[in-house]
Amino acid sequence: MSTSTARPLNTLLADLSRAGVRPLPPGSAERLAAAASQIGFNCARINLGDCEDKAALLTRIATVLDFPRWFGHNWDALADCLGDLGWRPAKGHVLLLEHAGSFRERHTEDFETLLSILRESAAFWAGEQIAFWTFVDLSGPEAA
Repeated sequence: MSTSTARPLNTLLADLSRAGVRPLPPGSAERLAAAASQIGFNCARINLGDCEDKAALLTRIATVLDFPRWFGHNWDALADCLGDLGWRPAKGHVLLLEHAGSFRERHTEDFETLLSILRESAAFWAGEQIAFWTFVDLSGPEAA
């Protein structure tokens, strides 16, 4: 990746006013992960392609983000963990939800709940002066 490509992504990721839940542009996951790393942000790539239900979704997120053992595997516990992240100290956080399209199609209500929690987390972290981004790839596992 060239420095000229990285710089605009670095600037974007550091902009608290723009942080939140956004679409993941095709082919941009590697560049976003690299830019996040360059500016001291944690970046977690979470593949939802084979998540069959809410339980699998929560387990996948908990595993990738290394949630504490007390994580309760429910929406409230997810919100609690995303609002803490003390075990992942960083200048900012970037979540890349990859291959989320199939899960969204099969579990629309759960997917919307997840996005709502992620939006609330971004708002909370903005109040702490820490950027919290979620980029969502709506392709299915067949695109992997």
